[in-house]
Amino acid sequence: MRPLQITAAVSSNALIRVRRDHYALPETDRHTIEAVRIGGREGCVSAAREIGFFAFDSQFTHVHIPREGSRLRSPQSRKVPLAVASRDGVQLHWWPLIDRADGTEYCVGARDALAQIIQCQEPRFALAALDTALHEQKIRAGDLDEIFAHVPEKYRALRSKIDARVDAGQESVLRDLFRFAGFRCDIQVSIDGVGRVDLLVEGCVVVEADSKSHHKSWEQQMRDRTRDRLLAARNYLTLRVLYQDIMFDPEGVLRAIRNLVDICRHGSPRAFAHA
Repeated sequence: MRPLQITAAVSSNALIRVRRDHYALPETDRHTIEAVRIGGREGCVSAAREIGFFAFDSQFTHVHIPREGSRLRSPQSRKVPLAVASRDGVQLHWWPLIDRADGTEYCVGARDALAQIIQCQEPRFALAALDTALHEQKIRAGDLDEIFAHVPEKYRALRSKIDARVDAGQESVLRDLFRFAGFRCDIQVSIDGVGRVDLLVEGCVVVEADSKSHHKSWEQQMRDRTRDRLLAARNYLTLRVLYQDIMFDPEGVLRAIRNLVDICRHGSPRAFAHA
């Protein structure tokens, strides 16, 4: 577009002037606009969401700023210097990148996003990001050497826990939760006559990590109930866990698993009470 056309588009709200020489359509994601307006690129969990692997909480805008960055601006206004602006809702990352040429003009590459996540997020959420980035083929197994060489040594124990078989981040978080609690937990287990299940705890409790996107239609719910019936016929107990419970009530999930495993081993006290 020519300068006069750009000016007209901004005046008519067909374009947003994000910062000097940077324009965006009105429907452009808020995180992208804020990152570019500041003078950086989306990083950490904001980059993970953009690239397409697990990010636990992407409400904040995580922005990578190059060390030589200048003319930094408020995420809300290109006219306000960042030094005097409120940074509520924004997390800045200044660490040097593995590869500055990776990614896009407005988003760092997957390897750098993961290196930032490892240092910024809780270990269980960082592990879920690593698992899903590999599962979705956003990185290769060989990239892990570079990623872990780029973070402090105290974070490197995460590498031995990575498992790219997980279908979703919540499965990874559940697996880590159960194993940390001392349970034997296998993922993506194939059961004859049923198919693959998300997790199998202590060989007897099937745990399915339900999400709205994959379980909201009646046809999907019918499939789930049929699987539960088939599992019960094979002497498995089943627990379907919602995303919000996995992320925000892990102790409640653990209590349920402990009780179900105990039922597998010793039977239900309720059954004995009515015998």
